[in-house]
Parts: sequence; structure tokens; C-alpha cells
Amino acid sequence: MEHRARKRFGQHFLHDRGIIQRILTALGPQPGDIIVEIGPGLGALTRPLLEHCAPLHVVELDRDLAARLRAEFPPERLVVHEADALKFDFRALVPHMDAPMSRETGSRERPAPDRRLRIVGNLPYNVSTPLLFHLLDQADCISDMLFMLQKEVVERMAATPGSKDYGRLSVMLQWRLRVEKLFDVRPGAFTPPPKVDSAVVRLTPHTVPPVAIDNADALARVVRAAFSQRRKTLRNTLKGLFTPEAMQALDIDPTRRAETLSLAEFARLANSLAAAS
Repeated sequence: MEHRARKRFGQHFLHDRGIIQRILTALGPQPGDIIVEIGPGLGALTRPLLEHCAPLHVVELDRDLAARLRAEFPPERLVVHEADALKFDFRALVPHMDAPMSRETGSRERPAPDRRLRIVGNLPYNVSTPLLFHLLDQADCISDMLFMLQKEVVERMAATPGSKDYGRLSVMLQWRLRVEKLFDVRPGAFTPPPKVDSAVVRLTPHTVPPVAIDNADALARVVRAAFSQRRKTLRNTLKGLFTPEAMQALDIDPTRRAETLSLAEFARLANSLAAAS
């Protein structure tokens, strides 16, 4: 029975074989990889992935599509998690993450690189940003991620200081991840075709972040305030957090705008705010 795309799930099913092959080549799945596909849909990417690795985990919210996948593939090859990816515990798929807390560090040891998850998917546009932040909260169990997203979102993720696309998403992701835009995808590669272009992006959690952040919440506060009114200067957007003199003491001109600040400069502001709290 034909499955019609459901608007409430933001479904656009990838069908272009050339694009599917480019995604597979970029991912480079290897035997033994723990691969998780988010939003497998009709299985266009799932089937070729299963030729390279099994078992394959998939997270699918649509119960009808989840049932189709279960009917087509045995559970020892395809593990179907019928769940909302925004609420899914990806750590549960890494056995080592169940290890007891270390007495020395007070945290769980990060799993070895070959036991971390490799996550791939054609993400619904309407949940892509919150899903990225949900995955960031579990980045210690992730080796890399390869996603199809709205092209505009990918350009914001990969943007550099001084560009029109540089903003909160750029800073908050680049602190935690290496962002690589790989290639664009036209609407005709999907059924039904979306109204916008898409792009494929590779995201790799940093082993060592490019800047030291003492408090993630402080960074989030600074970045959110700084970009709250893009056309205004830092003197105005950060006035509830810093005086102009405090910014100058950090070698940051309060007459600048947020999109001109580097990640390192945001780190200086965030660490100063954390120290003052």
C-alpha cells in the first residue's frame, strides 16, 4: 500500500539514487559501526545501509512506517525504535554508557571511538534545530553525524563571523562540533518535493573544543542576548550582562555587532559572566 507523506511529521521522502549514493559515500559505513538512522521513512537509505552494516538502528515516529519496516526486515538486522527523536535516549544504544560513575571523575567514561554512534538521517525541517541541540546534549556518545537539512539551516550552521548567516546557531554548534557542508540537494530529489533547497552536512563532535568554556549556560545567555537584536551594538544587546567598560576590559569594542565576534571572543564574555556569577 502506498504511504502518503504526512505534513504534521514534515515528511519528504528521498528517492534520488544518485543523492543516496553520495550520502553513502560521504558516510563510509564500515562493518562494526553502530549506525542510527533518524527518520528512515520508506527505507530508501535504510536498504543500502543494511548492505554495509547490521544490525542497523532506526528511529521512526510514524507508526505506520515503523510497522512497514518491521514487516520488511528481521529484528536481528533492523532494530526499529518507534519513538520521537526529540525525546529519544541515544545513549541507551551504547552499552558502555551504562557503566557506573567513575569515583575519580564523578562521570561516566567516554566510550571508545569505535563504540560511539554514527547518526545519519533526512531530518524534518520543522524539528531540525531542536533535534540538533538534543543530540548535542548526548554528544559524548556520538562519533559523527551526517544529515540532510534545509540548505538555509546548514549555511547558518557553517557560517563564519562577519557573514549574514552567522548567528546563535553558528556559535553554539561550532563550539561543540566541526561543521562541514558537503553538497546541495534540489527539491526534485524528494517526494513530495519541498519548497526549499536542502543540503547535506557532516557534524563531528570536537575531542577538544576549540575554545575553553567554563559554563555552557553562561555562553548560551551571552549568545542569545547578543543576537537578540542583530542590528544593535553589543553596548545595547548586552547591557543587562556587561557594562561597556567590562567589555573593553576583555578587549571587545562595545560598538561592534554580535555577528562580528569570533567564537573565542564569545568565550571570553561567557567565562567572565560565569566568574562574576
